Order: sequence, then C-alpha cells, then structure tokens
Amino acid sequence: MSASAYPVRTLVDLEPWPAGAPSLAVIGQPVTHSLSPAMHNAALAALAARDPRFAAWRYHKFEIAPAELPRALRRFHERGFLGINVTVPHKEALLGLVESADPFALAAGAANTLVRTPGGWRAFNTDGSGLAAALRADFGGPLAGTPVILLGAGGAARGAAVRCLRDGVAALAIGNRGADRLRTLLADLAPLAGGIPLRGFALDAPPADLPRGALVINATTVGLKGSAGAPVDLTQLPAPARVYDMIYNPAETPLLHQAAALGLPRANGLSMLVHQGAHALTLWTGLEAPVEIMDRAARAAFAA
Repeated sequence: MSASAYPVRTLVDLEPWPAGAPSLAVIGQPVTHSLSPAMHNAALAALAARDPRFAAWRYHKFEIAPAELPRALRRFHERGFLGINVTVPHKEALLGLVESADPFALAAGAANTLVRTPGGWRAFNTDGSGLAAALRADFGGPLAGTPVILLGAGGAARGAAVRCLRDGVAALAIGNRGADRLRTLLADLAPLAGGIPLRGFALDAPPADLPRGALVINATTVGLKGSAGAPVDLTQLPAPARVYDMIYNPAETPLLHQAAALGLPRANGLSMLVHQGAHALTLWTGLEAPVEIMDRAARAAFAA
C-alpha cells in the first residue's frame, strides 16, 4: 500500500479518538510521504497472524506542528496510544516533554520513539541502532574501526554520532553549516569520545586533513525531495570510501548521484528507516520484529 493510502491526521482528529484503541503513530511536520504506516501495518498483520492480541493494532500518521507538540503528547496518552514514532522537527524537543528517557536517548539529546507508561511517555532513540544495522546490511561491515565523516548536527545526527562513538569508530568528524549548533553537539559528545578523535568543521569549507577512507553519512535534510543540492562536495573530502544518505526520497539524492559518478559504494536511508522502525516495534510489542516483511512493505510503498 502506498504512503498516500494512509490519511494524514491532525490534532483535531485526536478529540473523538476512541479511548483505549490499540493505536500507534508517527508524528512530525511534514509526514505526508511517510512510509512508516505501510511498513508497520504490514508487520502488525504478520504478528496478528501468529498472535491474535495484535489483530486490532493499527498505525497512523499525524501532522503535528512544533507549537502543538506538548498538547499532542498529552492527548495521545489520554486516548490510549501505545507508542509513537517521532520525526523532524521534534526529535530534540521530546526529552523535555516526557516522563523518562532511555540512557541512549539522554546521551544523544534526541529521541525518535515513545513507549507508553502509566504516567506518561518513555523516550528512546532507535536511530543509532537503525543506522548500525543498515550499514551492516548495505555495506557488510560494522562501524567499529571505521573513520566517519558525519554531515549535520540535528536530531538524526545526534543518534548517529552517539552510536559511532559507542561502537568505537576510528575517528569522527562532524560537519554542519551552523557553528553554534555544531559547537553544542561537540560539547555534548566530548564525554563519550574517550580516545576517539572528535572534531567539527564547516560544511562549506571542509579541511584538507579530514580522515581518508571515511564512511560519509548524511544526516541533514539537504537533498530531500523538493530540496536542491548536496550538503557537501565529495571531491573536497580526502578519498571517501563509502557514502550513506539517511534520505530515501528521492532514492538517489544529489549526494548519492555524485558518489555514483565517483565510483563509490553508496546507499540511501530506506534501510535505516526499516531497521529503526523494527527496533521501535520490538519496544512496543516485546517481540522480534519481522524485518523482511517491513522491508518489502516499505519498498513497495515507496515504489507506489
């Protein structure tokens, strides 16, 4: 089923929502083209075929503006939602609005998954685990021992950076256009780095001494459908080895197009969407997520 087959709901739709309906959702702005409902509802159908407890579970998408977020989280909880995925622009704002947070989310300073508790929400960050699993699937290797050049300093980048440091990358260089946000992220990451070289740089002027043979990860929205250009010129980086773009729409961003022209192994973010979603589903259900079914459903929805 395509992304457009699922209606985009709003905060108004929560008012008459039947209390206690076993519901899940993705929230953000925008969410129109989110593949998460198709992916998660396919997974829920597979779980229901084995366990009737999940027969009535459904996953929805809600357009929630930043100013609406506090009220929306209260209302989702009041109406009995069991879990929520959170996308841009809310990932960094969540931690100040929840009852508790997983240590990884606290370390990242950003969350993308909420699990219902009796008194509110517990926040998790599955971006890091999703990225690591996606890189293994697409490139066949772990993050450990790999030099990484990470593009961006927002919510998605925070989860990726913490995972890179915890997995023991050889070095981590983070590029961003805004100096203040980059400085804040580097300060937050410094206690986690240990002996791993950690540095920042301006995306419009990459230094010549960045690590050679690095895995380049784009965690910015530059290149997203409707957005022109690439976050960095790959020819300005010293001999990158592989390129991973967290964006999956379009399937080939300008950054990945340049990587192809340079003959570099490359992959888009559809695999990360699937694996971070699978981790979230496990948090909600307590069961192993059917990753292959989720992957097929996401790819079919994207193709449609």
